[in-house]
Amino acid sequence: MTWQRTGSILTLLITLGTTVMTGTAAAGTPTPTVGTALDRAAHPLRTVEPGGDTRDLRALDRMIGGAEVVGLGEATHSSHDFFALKDRVFRHLVEEKGFRTFALEAPWSTGLRLNDYVLYGKGEPRRIFREEFQRDYLWWNNTHYLRLIDWMRAYNVHHPADPVRFIGDDIAWTGPELYDAVKDYVAGAHPELSARIAGLYRGLRPTVATGPYIERYLNTPYAERKEMADRTGEALELLRRQAPGPDREAYDWALRDASAIDRTARQYAFDFEDPAQLGAAMRYRDEMMAANVVWWQRHTGTKVLLSAHNNHVGYVPDDPAHYPKVQGAFLRDSLGTDYVSVGLTFDHGSFNATGQDDDVIRRWTPGPAGPGSNERTLDRVRLRDYVLDLRSVGSPAHEWLRQARPTRSIGTAYPDGPNDTALARSYDILVHLHRVEAARLRDR
Repeated sequence: MTWQRTGSILTLLITLGTTVMTGTAAAGTPTPTVGTALDRAAHPLRTVEPGGDTRDLRALDRMIGGAEVVGLGEATHSSHDFFALKDRVFRHLVEEKGFRTFALEAPWSTGLRLNDYVLYGKGEPRRIFREEFQRDYLWWNNTHYLRLIDWMRAYNVHHPADPVRFIGDDIAWTGPELYDAVKDYVAGAHPELSARIAGLYRGLRPTVATGPYIERYLNTPYAERKEMADRTGEALELLRRQAPGPDREAYDWALRDASAIDRTARQYAFDFEDPAQLGAAMRYRDEMMAANVVWWQRHTGTKVLLSAHNNHVGYVPDDPAHYPKVQGAFLRDSLGTDYVSVGLTFDHGSFNATGQDDDVIRRWTPGPAGPGSNERTLDRVRLRDYVLDLRSVGSPAHEWLRQARPTRSIGTAYPDGPNDTALARSYDILVHLHRVEAARLRDR
């Protein structure tokens, strides 16, 4: 640790994250500590489970205000409590603040399949989960998100004139149905282009399942991946040059489908052996995820709850070398204060993840957060689970929250992190949970 001479014992103690009393203010009044300031600002969270009384979420309502998009993070990709809380918060926001879209860190075409189910009852969600949530997305094939999808469908049965919707904002996979949709649109609206579009998409339409397709794409030589992206880009530009015609909605959706195809190809059109290009690929992914959310919000006019990892919903990347700029920062660029970021932390518990050097899914159970970490101090707040508006916490916690220190940020493989995070620079709001349990994965 490095620190500058300040002439103030109080400042030094804040830097070290202490919660010890630090002297007196005027007339002998004790100076607040980080801990007491956090105590005063924390609002209790009754439970993470959906259903029942949600009055404890009214504080969160006030913090969200009039935001059009709310990013709700997770400190692991497979803990029950994070998934359950998202379910609970979304239901509450639907019923109390008019939110109508749940967005997940999942492929765009996957989201469209699930949206067809929640809107129209088309398809079977368990089968969609099994077919779509493979490889990097297998964590979403869990009982908690299935419960949320079932609730969304039931809600729409009772509210057909004002339905909720589901989208996926990610780009690593585009299903065959989107290729078919583009070809069908061209055949009907611009048949003279059909042969050209078919040639540009030749060999790209998936003929295998999601996981094997992604694996195959990753193992395709770099030069071939670049040539594939050139073709999808040419197909997209060809469509853009056409007049919309009488059915503007059909034209707009054809462009969206072609854009999804192109974004998948461009995600792989980087040299992953070059660290600089790997960082550029991750930046591109986050930028396109944000663009998908913004397009959906503006196209549908609905308020969106976005579910993703902390590192995607926040403003400052945990690992700048690999994630130069993250989705939350792009969303803030596009939406300003209409975007609000909510980070999640926990002290101890369990989660599912693979090992760093294999694909075996294990249940990991780390102990309490270590000394010097953000979670160590957060877990000493008088409340077990709570919500904190990081923008309005009083001193000295305000300054403490703006300093980077070790924080758990666990992806699909473990061990992972901790990474240095300044909570108040990364998020607007924080939810801290004392303990979490591993999620219940399906088809395992």
